[in-house]
Amino acid sequence: MKNYEKYQIGYFMPPVNKMKWTKKDHIETAPIWCSVDLRDGNQALVVPMSLDEKIEFFQFLVSLGFKEIEVGFPAASKTEYTFLRTLIAKNLIPDDVTIQVLTQSREHIIKKTFEALQGVKKAIVHLYNSTSFAQRQQVFKKTQDEIVEIAVTGAKLLNKYRATMPESEISFEYSPESFTGTEMEFALRICNEVIDIWKPTPSNKVIINLPATVSMSMPHVYASQIEYMNDHLHNRDNLIISLHPHNDRGTAVADAELGILAGGDRVEGTLFGNGERTGNVDIITVAMNMYAHGVDPKLNFSDMPAIVETYERFTDLAVHPRQPYGGQLVFAAFSGSHQDAIAKGMAYHEENNLNQWTIPYLPIDPHDVGRKYDADVIRINSQSGKGGIAYILEQSYGYAIPQKMREEVGYLVKGISDNAHKELTPEEIYEIFKKEYINVFEPVDITDATFKKVSTYKSEGGMLVDISVTIDGNEFEVSASGNGRLDAVSNALKKTPYAFDYTFVTYSEHALEADSNSRACAYVALTDRSGELYWGIGIHDDIILASINALVSAINRQKKIRPLTT
Repeated sequence: MKNYEKYQIGYFMPPVNKMKWTKKDHIETAPIWCSVDLRDGNQALVVPMSLDEKIEFFQFLVSLGFKEIEVGFPAASKTEYTFLRTLIAKNLIPDDVTIQVLTQSREHIIKKTFEALQGVKKAIVHLYNSTSFAQRQQVFKKTQDEIVEIAVTGAKLLNKYRATMPESEISFEYSPESFTGTEMEFALRICNEVIDIWKPTPSNKVIINLPATVSMSMPHVYASQIEYMNDHLHNRDNLIISLHPHNDRGTAVADAELGILAGGDRVEGTLFGNGERTGNVDIITVAMNMYAHGVDPKLNFSDMPAIVETYERFTDLAVHPRQPYGGQLVFAAFSGSHQDAIAKGMAYHEENNLNQWTIPYLPIDPHDVGRKYDADVIRINSQSGKGGIAYILEQSYGYAIPQKMREEVGYLVKGISDNAHKELTPEEIYEIFKKEYINVFEPVDITDATFKKVSTYKSEGGMLVDISVTIDGNEFEVSASGNGRLDAVSNALKKTPYAFDYTFVTYSEHALEADSNSRACAYVALTDRSGELYWGIGIHDDIILASINALVSAINRQKKIRPLTT
């Protein structure tokens, strides 16, 4: 690429860089979450939400467990103002939820903001002004002292207007907007000036929000900036350090996670990362990453498909199929080796009754977020393997396919997927499997079989059978004996004028369902003189008839490949 020389590092490292946070390897407790979907997220939509949509989306956020929700910039527009007034007037804010409103450091905007808050039970008033070197130089054309004066004036006005609302529980938040492009000593100075005016206490803490308004660095730099502020802010015990990462560099989740390790207590973000430019931090990903480490995220994402549907309906944005945790394909395994490992892992966990989740390729149990193994995990296409296909047939339809049969079934299904150039659904896989192997009665069909046990003084357990069989439309009545039922039936078939060339290789059976009325499922494998293997499956309420059906199905599969001769 050309013109890379015109870019340079725009962030400022802190003067002291201890990096104590690098000694931690995971987040141990969930931060305070604040959804900014209705402000930062909404203003990034091509078509912002209507009043009714904002109310419904607010209630949706409450249902997910958010206790702090930024509802907008009430002084910015009539819709924003009306939305806040509606929430308050109609008592739509639960007692355990605190709303947050944004305001610039300008008196008429602050006044309008407090007017909109009249009658609220609990609220956070979020004051901000931009502090970065580029903004001071190019936009405001002000010195550091002049920028500090803007913040100080706003902080004093918030004190003034809060005093007029003693019936409401109002707390304050301050953001040095464009924090990541601000010299750290200056960011610390302006925050401390505001803290000293607000005088936080244990019962009325102040939120200091340190936003990556524009992500400008690798995540460890942002964490070092947070650590510096954490170590040097005044009255730290009575502060809540809040993080607000944007995703310009694609590192918002990493910024949030390392920022928490470095001292952050709170995260402002959105569902699926919707927000200005490349978006905000995705709260779902950060929360679910904690969940995958055994930490309660204090949010409810147990029905991810419903969350995706609601989000897409209100934002008119699509959740990418590979979006962590929420995407349609994030648990999908098409690769044969992946499917095999997952299927074996699931079997191992079930056999050993394990409580801890350690399934290969699945960082969390898809069931925990409302996903299904057969539809969402094992997905079948031309890249799939025998293990995945066998898993689908067992989990969805109850067929415990013998190990030696799996390869043949796998190649059959994969070949059909490859030729059709498409993924196959569990229903399509079952129909292929059923048509090829189960109760196949053409060209050979045994329509009746009567058994009689025979024995002599030398041996016991012999079996005599009378069968009615149709072969290529010709009907025969034949009798034969054998050392078991299948052997007797097989010997009877060989008394017909047709040439049957096979020997038994294996036989197995199992119940197809768990209840007492379960159908029996039998598997028969035959081989011919060339060593070719032919499988058949029989289903019937009676296990004897199921085994006969399996034998006939295997013979018919053989005859499909090598036609009958007389």
